[in-house]
Amino acid sequence: MRQVLAAALLGAASAAAFEPLAVPGLMVLTLAGYFAVVRTLRDASVWRVLATGLVFGLAFMGPLIWWMNAVDPWAWVALVSIEALFLAVITWALRAAVWAPFWPVWAAAVWVAGEQLRGAFPLSGFPWGRLAHTALDTPLEGWVRLVALPATSWLMAVVAGLLVVAVKDRRLTALAAAIAIPAIGLVLPVGIADGGESRTVAVVQGNTPGPFLQWPRAEIFRLHLAETERIDRPVDIVIWPENGSDLDVIKNPWARQELMELSARLDAPILVGALLDGPREDTAYNASVLIDENGPRDDVYLKQYPVPYGEYVPFRDQLGSIVPRFDRDIPRDILAGDEPGVMTLDDLAIGLTICWDIAYDGAVHGAVERGAEILAVQTSNASFMDFGRGVQPQQQWAISRLRAIETGRWVTVASTNGITGIVDPSGRVEGRAEPKEPATVIAEVQAAQGTTPATEWGPRWAVVIYVMSVAGWALGKRKLRLERP
Repeated sequence: MRQVLAAALLGAASAAAFEPLAVPGLMVLTLAGYFAVVRTLRDASVWRVLATGLVFGLAFMGPLIWWMNAVDPWAWVALVSIEALFLAVITWALRAAVWAPFWPVWAAAVWVAGEQLRGAFPLSGFPWGRLAHTALDTPLEGWVRLVALPATSWLMAVVAGLLVVAVKDRRLTALAAAIAIPAIGLVLPVGIADGGESRTVAVVQGNTPGPFLQWPRAEIFRLHLAETERIDRPVDIVIWPENGSDLDVIKNPWARQELMELSARLDAPILVGALLDGPREDTAYNASVLIDENGPRDDVYLKQYPVPYGEYVPFRDQLGSIVPRFDRDIPRDILAGDEPGVMTLDDLAIGLTICWDIAYDGAVHGAVERGAEILAVQTSNASFMDFGRGVQPQQQWAISRLRAIETGRWVTVASTNGITGIVDPSGRVEGRAEPKEPATVIAEVQAAQGTTPATEWGPRWAVVIYVMSVAGWALGKRKLRLERP
């Protein structure tokens, strides 16, 4: 019972390591406490171990993604439950790994392998609440550019394990190693990856006309059009947010003509986030379309990771009669794109991500591999900005800042009503709009023509961590079996 209570307290405290509180270093400390709790479960039954992990997961994910209630309370319950089940299984594997020789190394790998798996399954997964997300604005953020997010999570989990060894076994060497890892991160270089030419980018936030989804058709388009018309200085490109147009800007002649005329007046193309008609009446695409004075360009980016039960309904035929709101609120299924997005404009390659895409390593690293020199995040957080204090946009903004450090690239974030801004390759905010207000953020950004160690080696480190997690579990199981009476 004590372990379950401790797990609940540690899980709830872990959520405070993320936005909006974002207490620096807290997640490392709470994970250290959780490792210590798991070590006390050495001789516990499997069900007790799973129950401890489930309680930790519920206490952690519940407050972390409370904003999911903006979609639907049952969506929050379902997602929290799924993530908690993952953490229960992770705890079962940790129970063995924390008894392997040099256990902090192996336990850290198990934890991160669990993060990676829950970020990929079921469906497209949910890569939220990763340990590395709490490295922002701490000495550990320097590691992100060197080893990418998965290996940064691993290093942070190693620190957590070393702290347990230092306290429980009074090992000064473990304490020294735990201090050395963030100390090294403090001096690791961050910044642009081989900078090239500069461009002036305008990021538009048109705002939303009232409560979520309670506005007339085309009103979002009109608001972003009006805000873009206020730009009174030369720019090289204008970026609108996801769903900045609620009209199909390719098929709708009025919307297409308005954008072409505006592009001609600004002498700059406009990157529009728009919903496009799909191949059937019950399908659509969440897309980025580049439009200039001559019309839409041929290359269109399609969102790679649409949100289950937010943008499309898995098992619609089976669930439609049980949950009628799916057919009412999501009448068309958003079809996923199958490749990373990169558009080239006057020799500037722009890597594209739409909303949740930015949280997926594959979408970001894939764009860099295809030559992206800056990253553009187009997002529509209107429902989350209208719910509570806009926590989800804050968490997504932090992930965007980490991606700037990881890739060594400028990152522009365009949102319908917040958070809109521009981040430099060191993660510093160069400009940010006030939420729920029409605004445009303009900055000169520099193209990155090189790569960082993270984008070169990050996927390989993830594979190594998977292998280490299995090895750590096996080593721990072997030791427990040999020592069991």
